[in-house]
Amino acid sequence: METSTIITLAVIALLLIYFIGLYNALVNIKHNVAKSLANIDVLLKQRHDELPKLIATCKQYMQYEQDTLQGVIEARSQVARAQDSHDMKALGRAEGALRSGLGQLFALAENYPELKADESFQHLQSRISELENSIADRREVYNEAVNINNVRIEQFPDIIVARMLNFQAFDLLEFDASELKDVDVKALFQ
Repeated sequence: METSTIITLAVIALLLIYFIGLYNALVNIKHNVAKSLANIDVLLKQRHDELPKLIATCKQYMQYEQDTLQGVIEARSQVARAQDSHDMKALGRAEGALRSGLGQLFALAENYPELKADESFQHLQSRISELENSIADRREVYNEAVNINNVRIEQFPDIIVARMLNFQAFDLLEFDASELKDVDVKALFQ
């Protein structure tokens, strides 16, 4: 065998090994995004299961707050639909509406001393608050995984492998800008 043939085969072998390494790295990153989303799904399901208990407890005391209760129920349904369709933009909007509704519900509970004193309500409020904090933490992990994926599939030489094998960008899970605003608690009591 000639030296040029050996060199050519060595270069081809190195390029193949490099290509396989890039492919495996992109697959790993893609699966990290899926794993991060699955972790959020677990928490959303847990919260989804707790909300009917909270609504039932609140209904016993809050006869005049049916609009708020109905808003939380509708937002819960929107979250479930967005989750089922894996639509991150719709999920972000629905999560914003649900968080806003829960904030209003907890603020309005201040007007009902019997509700605030109810052990079941206190437990559910605490549980849902814990889940909200966990969702926020997992959302951060998910968005970081999405960012790593989206940057890698746009970088050279990864873009070549990503386009050849149809690796896709993912949407960040973003909540409405209204979530960043301070809640006007005084307006909720008027």
